[in-house]
Amino acid sequence: MSNTDIRSISDQDLVQQYINGHEASLEELIRRHKSKIYTSIYHLVKDSYLAEDIFQDTFIKVINTLKTSKYNEEGKFLPWVIRISHNLVIDHFRKEKRKPMVANVEGFDIFDVIKVHDESTEDRMIREQNHKDLRVLIHLLPSEQKEVLIMRHFGELSFKEISDITGVSINTALGRMRYALNNLRKMMQTKELALKNI
Repeated sequence: MSNTDIRSISDQDLVQQYINGHEASLEELIRRHKSKIYTSIYHLVKDSYLAEDIFQDTFIKVINTLKTSKYNEEGKFLPWVIRISHNLVIDHFRKEKRKPMVANVEGFDIFDVIKVHDESTEDRMIREQNHKDLRVLIHLLPSEQKEVLIMRHFGELSFKEISDITGVSINTALGRMRYALNNLRKMMQTKELALKNI
């Protein structure tokens, strides 16, 4: 099977092919999702070496689960892997006797996933400044709100998955997300007013 063929296959089919002994399918799944998974771990642990260790532990667990045919997350490979990685992060912090904190959001950008084509230099500069401002504002959010925002928008987890990982009810997770977005909106409006008054 060529690289072009394998890249057009769904995650679910790749998982099935890997279970059936096609090793390259797992490599494709890792290539496809490594950046999102690693970044979502890094923003919780704030340490690149620890994030790399947890990333590797995550895929050891993924491989073991797939090899023992215990995988049953129909079509939801990425959220499943991120849930495993976040559980490993929580286990790490439990061992360390401290609660997971969402990292300073340097490098985190909700919009990184969006590819921007055919934009002028001026548009690009405005977009980059807006993203930089947004990163700063996200950093100012309380840690629980920041955590839910990153899991939801970057990790693409459902509120049920976020609630399982963080140990709070779905309503609490929804509430934290609502507060995070409201706080971001207020901070953006305050910043706009401050700029107008300069």
